[in-house]
Amino acid sequence: MQNFLNKLKLVWTDTTLRKRVLFVLFSLIIFRLLSTIPIPSIDTLELNRFLSNNQFFGILNIFSGGGLSNLSIIMLGVGPYITGSIIMQLLTIMVPSLKKIYHEEGAAGRKKFTQYSRLLTIPLAAIQGFTLLAILENQSILVNLTTFDRITNLFIVVAGSVVVMWLGELMSEFGIGNGVSLIIFAGIVSRLPAEVSQLVFTFDVSQIPLYLVFAVVGVLVIAGIVLVTEAERPIPVTYAKRVRGMKMYGGGSTYLPLRVNQAGVIPIIFALSILSFPQMIGAFLGRFSNAILLKISQIFTLFNQTSILYAVLYFILVFLFTYFYTAVTFDPEALSTNLQKNGAFIPGIRPGVPTSSYISNVLSRITLLGAVFLGFIAVLPLIMQYATGIASLAIGGTSILIVVSVVLDLIKKIDAQVSMREY
Repeated sequence: MQNFLNKLKLVWTDTTLRKRVLFVLFSLIIFRLLSTIPIPSIDTLELNRFLSNNQFFGILNIFSGGGLSNLSIIMLGVGPYITGSIIMQLLTIMVPSLKKIYHEEGAAGRKKFTQYSRLLTIPLAAIQGFTLLAILENQSILVNLTTFDRITNLFIVVAGSVVVMWLGELMSEFGIGNGVSLIIFAGIVSRLPAEVSQLVFTFDVSQIPLYLVFAVVGVLVIAGIVLVTEAERPIPVTYAKRVRGMKMYGGGSTYLPLRVNQAGVIPIIFALSILSFPQMIGAFLGRFSNAILLKISQIFTLFNQTSILYAVLYFILVFLFTYFYTAVTFDPEALSTNLQKNGAFIPGIRPGVPTSSYISNVLSRITLLGAVFLGFIAVLPLIMQYATGIASLAIGGTSILIVVSVVLDLIKKIDAQVSMREY
């Protein structure tokens, strides 16, 4: 506790750290203010009725940072930007030139890669915004709209998505932590007062055993996420002794800490983004009277949160995205090359290709454990939903995963900044 208080004191007394923290807080305040400004022509009563019975829009509300709950000008949130990032990272696997930009051109390459993701966000926001507004109009939530009103609303929500993307990148650059994750985190936390008040008003004494079970499972889930996120597999590394002039350098030993879950919360966000598309398409096609389109929309209803198919796909996507994101962000060949250049080697393993293969094998084994655990934790709330019939558990479980992972990442980044100042 004393160490924690000392770090807080150092964060506040250090001018640079204090400015970074205050910038994040100021940005989140702006974000929350924007989320309270609604688009025109909303029927509030219909909106509340619709959102209270729709899990799909509850998931979208997470990505909007809470902006969808009152159809604010930033109702799309960071969803289009996340989808654009997914597409770009998938293309790095299929397009060698993009892979070269991302991995071999350093900071300049990553800057160019990010710019492509930004440009892709605009058409994706337009598609998602048009679909969402059409669904809402079909549900009589947006009323008395002219063609000009529809075009204006579309421009507003696309511009709002770009503003949120820009705000998230500013937070990443001038603040602490990942700006996009912090925006999602802020939206989830902002719902806590309403959730707690609803729980108090609907409290039932006969359900106390069920509440206790939920509380125990919640604590175990949080503990499991923390344990797996913090778990590391150390690989011993030895530096060869080198003689320069009359002095001998090197000869020390250290280790490479490979995290069990290298991808963090990204697989969860990616999986939810992918799974939201079939549901959005199904809801959009359901507004037409054509028999073929209605049949197709019924097929897409298989992807709603109450289906077994959704749970199976959710697990598979989280599992695959854990491996995928680890492969994109962690390059064993580059690590092996850097070790060799610095005169370091893994005891018992030859430098070069054998070292790269050894690191890849270790990473694959520990990522298997992390991917299975993350996938299980992701679908556990759905399993409990099937067992208890409480629909909000699916959304609540996803929120816990995101919140815990973002908090751990933020604490690590603050610790890194504090340690750098101390040295």
